Amino acid sequence: MKTPSTSEIEQVSMRRQIKTTYVAVHDADGSWRWRFRALWLHRELLYFLALRDIKVRYKQTVLGAVWVVLQPAAIALTLTLFLGRLVQVPSAGMPYLVFAYSGMVVWLLFANSLTESSNSLTANDRLIGKVYFPRLVIPISVVLAALPDFAINACVLGLMLAYYHLVPAWTLLLAPLLVVLELMAALGTGLWLTALNVKYRDVRYTVNFLVQFWFFATPIAYPVSVVPQRWQAWYGLNPMVGVVEGFRWSLTGEGPIPARLLAISAGMATVLLLSGLAYFSHTEDTFADFI
Repeated sequence: MKTPSTSEIEQVSMRRQIKTTYVAVHDADGSWRWRFRALWLHRELLYFLALRDIKVRYKQTVLGAVWVVLQPAAIALTLTLFLGRLVQVPSAGMPYLVFAYSGMVVWLLFANSLTESSNSLTANDRLIGKVYFPRLVIPISVVLAALPDFAINACVLGLMLAYYHLVPAWTLLLAPLLVVLELMAALGTGLWLTALNVKYRDVRYTVNFLVQFWFFATPIAYPVSVVPQRWQAWYGLNPMVGVVEGFRWSLTGEGPIPARLLAISAGMATVLLLSGLAYFSHTEDTFADFI
């Protein structure tokens, strides 16, 4: 299947515009209900945008999906050599390579979703200036486009577990819920940043710094147990803390579930998503003027 062109995406958007106008007239008293119904009417556009981003990512690449595995594998091997072997950082009872790689698999989904969504509106300025559609479609499509990379890395993680003779427990069934929680945090933060980036273009320069800082503030190379107990509740305000710890726990099911961290992180992810939606919706009508 060929990559959807800009003109094809515009045609899909135009076909939905009449229905969206009808919905807007009949739901004028309920703005949030109208927004979500308009988003549902544009689900076909959401699919095409996500498909376009996925295909563009692998277009004219020599190694293709190998690049997806290369980054987390290289970082995990480096962490294993210096922290796992030389510094002897604890790894919560797992082989350190599995410990580091599982953290990287989860982290890269979040980092890529956040980075791409923060620049999604300015990257699609031509589409925004030509036709009407719910602008929320764009950052959501970018976040969804990051899922195939996560699936590839999850398969590699499964092979790694088999190599170390680690049998996943039934708790692995809870992993999709943690992925949803992670995407909520990434989308919520991305909505804040992409809306701000439309008006203040220097916001994009802060995204890389934010992602780097967030990486070190997340227990990827070290377990949560190294953080003093009295600080762990505050540490859990980083929504990725509960996600990473919960994901690792779901792989083996050993030890108590990190319920406290998961509850705090889930609350923060919800706050980020709802506040991001509110700010995005508040500024949505001005996007075309600034772009």
